[in-house]
Amino acid sequence: MKASELDKKFDAGEEDILDQFDLSKVEKPNYDIKRVNVDFPSWMINSLDQEAKRLGVPRQSIIKIWISERLDKEKVLHRA
Repeated sequence: MKASELDKKFDAGEEDILDQFDLSKVEKPNYDIKRVNVDFPSWMINSLDQEAKRLGVPRQSIIKIWISERLDKEKVLHRA
């Protein structure tokens, strides 16, 4: 299918265009996982756990989100 045909189907809402893709080969660039160990004081773990419980997500998710947000913020600050 040509890109123009795909665009028309998407714009018309005719069908789920994801059926047109082979999702088994999708890759996320720079998304290889590397494990790290970080030691946190117990008060910090308790605070992380409270926030994770409030949001209904695992502790690891809170840590990843907050670090990602901070890295994005730093990237913007250093571009100026």
